[in-house]
Amino acid sequence: MSEEEKPSQAPEVPKKKGPKTKEEKQREHKKRIRRTLVACFLGIVTGVLSYYVCGTPDPATGLQKNQIVGILLLMAGVVFQKHIFMLMKIDYTELGGKDWFYQAFMTFAFWFISWSTMLTTSM
Repeated sequence: MSEEEKPSQAPEVPKKKGPKTKEEKQREHKKRIRRTLVACFLGIVTGVLSYYVCGTPDPATGLQKNQIVGILLLMAGVVFQKHIFMLMKIDYTELGGKDWFYQAFMTFAFWFISWSTMLTTSM
């Protein structure tokens, strides 16, 4: 056989690691808890900031004048998580799209709960 006629070798498939040890599972679980706590904390902080920054609610409608600022604060809180992960030495490069969606949803949920709670109890 000449070099052109040699069968091509199959591409190397990365080998899967064996089952994780109990310590590895606990370490990963603690990392996920820390990431979730960051999202929850930022959601509460942005909700409280949204209430105070957006102005006094109108007693008749219950709406604030600058509500768009509250939504912008929420978006900033989601983006700011990456920088907090860097400060906490959490490897954010391993997070995929589903993980970032989860982080954003948790931030949104706590932002919405804290902001709407403050709006309804202020009257």
